[in-house]
Amino acid sequence: MGAGHGHRLHFHGHSVVHRAAPHHKILALLAFVLAVVATPAGWWPLFVVALGVLLGVVLTARVPLRFLLPRMVVEVPFLVFALVIPFVATGPRVDLGPVSLSEPGLVAAALLAVKGTLGVLASLTLAATTEPVDVLRGLERLRLPATLVQILGFMIRYLDVVTADLGRMRRGLVARGFDARNPRHWPVLARTVGALFVRSYERGERVHLAMVARGLPPGGSMTR
Repeated sequence: MGAGHGHRLHFHGHSVVHRAAPHHKILALLAFVLAVVATPAGWWPLFVVALGVLLGVVLTARVPLRFLLPRMVVEVPFLVFALVIPFVATGPRVDLGPVSLSEPGLVAAALLAVKGTLGVLASLTLAATTEPVDVLRGLERLRLPATLVQILGFMIRYLDVVTADLGRMRRGLVARGFDARNPRHWPVLARTVGALFVRSYERGERVHLAMVARGLPPGGSMTR
C-alpha cells in the first residue's frame, strides 16, 4: 500500500510502542477512549491520570509533542461548539462580569473539551506510531468486516489526493478574485464542495473498477 510509508500522520521510529502489534494498540486505544467517555462529570482527577498515562506513552514512543500538537487542529470545530454550550444551555446561571453563563453548560463544555482532547491525542498517538497499512492489518486481525477495511484503506490512500484537489480548487477561486467574506459567498463554497464530492466519487468508482479488473475480489484484502 503506497500511502503507508511516509504518511503525514506517521512519525518514523523504533520504540517499543512502534514495534507493538497493531491490533493490541487498536484495542488499547478503544479501551482508553471508552474509559474516558464513561468517566462522569466531577471525576476530574481521573482525567489527569488519563492524560498522564497518554503522555507516558508519547514519551515512550519518542514522538515530539511539536509533531502531535499542530495535528490536533482537527479538534477545533468541537472546541468551538464547546464554547457555545454555556451560552445556550439552560439551568442555573453564573455571572462572569457582564456575561451570564449556564452552570450545567460550563460543565458540559469542559467535559466535551477534555474528553475530545484526550480522544484526539490518543488517536494521533496511534497514527504516529503505526503505519496506515499496519492499522488495516490490525483491523483485519480483529475480524473487522473486509468491506469496512477496504473502505478505510481507500480513505487513507486517497485522503491526500482529495485534499490536493480541494487546494487546487481553492487556488483557482482565489485566482479568479473570489474571496469568501460573508454569507453571500456560501452558495459558491457549496458548489465547490459538491463538485469535489462528485469528482471524488467518480475517482473512487474508477479505482474500484480498475482493482476489480486486476483481480481484487469484492471484500478482498488491501494489505497483501
